[in-house]
Amino acid sequence: MEKTVAYLSQEWRDDAEKRLNAEITPQKMKGLTTSVAYVYVGCPGGKDKYLYFKTENGTFAQVLVGDGEPPQADFRVTGAYNLFADLSQGKISSQRALMSGKLRLKGNMVKALKLASLADRINKVLAKIPTKY
Repeated sequence: MEKTVAYLSQEWRDDAEKRLNAEITPQKMKGLTTSVAYVYVGCPGGKDKYLYFKTENGTFAQVLVGDGEPPQADFRVTGAYNLFADLSQGKISSQRALMSGKLRLKGNMVKALKLASLADRINKVLAKIPTKY
């Protein structure tokens, strides 16, 4: 049985990076180069946290987690910790969360909507990590 790891912990990040690079090929990413910072508000413990992805030519060049302010990114998505937990488990789609106003986006909305299916693909991979939320 796989070990359960805490959501947004360093162990979770390591597992996420390994799985994303193994399961989402540069072809599936269409050679995409971009970055996105997810800002989690209302996390257990009271601190805001972030999850940051940077892709270069369709590969995950950086996957970071941390407290406070994330690195500068093409897109910044802010929402409640519980909503992101649901997204990571595939309980809600990224597009639905954006369109309902549950997530706030800074960046090019048209490009973001085109990338929403990619975000859902990433969330399907993340959902496979045995996680304690």
